[in-house]
Amino acid sequence: FYKSKRMKIIVGSGAGGGYDTYARTMARHLGNFIPGKPDFLVQNKVGAASIVAANYVYNVAPQDGTVIGAIQRTAPMIQILGRKGPRFDPIKFYWIGSLSSEAGMISLMKTAKVQKFEDAFTTEAVMGSTGPNDLEQIPALINNTLGTKFRIVRGYPATPAVHLSMQRGEVDGISQSWSSFSLLNAKLISDNRINVLVQVSLKKDPTMTAMGVPMIGKFITRERVLPNLKVADVKTYFSLVLTNKAMGRPYVMGPGVPKDRIAAVRKAFMDMAADKAFIKDAKRQKRTIIPVSGQEVQDMVIKIASAPKAVLANVEKMTNYRGKVKTVKIELPRHTGKVTKVKRGGRRIYIMYKGKEVKAKVSGSRTKVSINGKKVKRKSVKPGMTCTLVYSGPGTEATHIICKK
Repeated sequence: FYKSKRMKIIVGSGAGGGYDTYARTMARHLGNFIPGKPDFLVQNKVGAASIVAANYVYNVAPQDGTVIGAIQRTAPMIQILGRKGPRFDPIKFYWIGSLSSEAGMISLMKTAKVQKFEDAFTTEAVMGSTGPNDLEQIPALINNTLGTKFRIVRGYPATPAVHLSMQRGEVDGISQSWSSFSLLNAKLISDNRINVLVQVSLKKDPTMTAMGVPMIGKFITRERVLPNLKVADVKTYFSLVLTNKAMGRPYVMGPGVPKDRIAAVRKAFMDMAADKAFIKDAKRQKRTIIPVSGQEVQDMVIKIASAPKAVLANVEKMTNYRGKVKTVKIELPRHTGKVTKVKRGGRRIYIMYKGKEVKAKVSGSRTKVSINGKKVKRKSVKPGMTCTLVYSGPGTEATHIICKK
């Protein structure tokens, strides 16, 4: 079936983030392990913390095994909790697997008033958010159970934009997986400009533990838990929510895909995850590979969905941010310079900006490209032109490429 086919990976997150990077790395290798060796195309379908992408894979995409969804791990929880937006049953998805098992954390700039986790009980810290995912649900859960004072600012298109906002002093910090944060903010870490306040996971991360970062479980005590809540209940809430972290970066296929193709893709996924060439490529992208099988992810989803309705109702309340929300309109950075090279038919454009070569990813459908005010295709951009890249930052997908001859 797969011979001469082109498969798509629909990524429910913005370009340049962890989900996107993992998916694009996978796309370069997975076809080698599927019978027929199909080609792969990656498309970003951003919206509502990847609910838009999940709805598409479940309801609209062909159910023939040619479409894989790379959706955020919080998507099944959003549906299970009964929130508006999802039009899918996460149990009926076919879960293909995950390339990682994540440890979450909350990190703030050292310029913030909150310097350690204990400070968050008395002092406000402003957190950037891209939607109702880990960036928002984790601070909300901690606020609502332990009484911390995290405040949410929404409107960021992707996590790199939040990181830039942190450096500009517009927000104090972010709730995110350590693997993505440490990759995208290696210089901040090496320059000792950030504080990692707490590990938000079921298992200790070796790197954060060596840094002396405490586990969130340390604070789930009678002294810290809000008086109207039971400690045992709060531990259950965190256990259910943090099961998402163990799911890492999950991939799904639609409920109508033939089972033999599901089996073939699941096997190919695990074979790829053990392949030396794939691991080397992932390492080059500074991505850790801790494979989780499709059946294991399926079991995790069933565990969450089978929790008592009363418990789930309380989890829904606890992960819903209750404070005043500020929504910002993001002005993306604009970097202008001479084009030094163009690769992959215009899919990568490099310019010199302030003495350094920076690049942008260019989508054929989402990136608007113009030369002298006229709309053109990306392949029209040539070395020597002066172009402005409008994007979250170097290496991310541009929203606009504005060039002059």
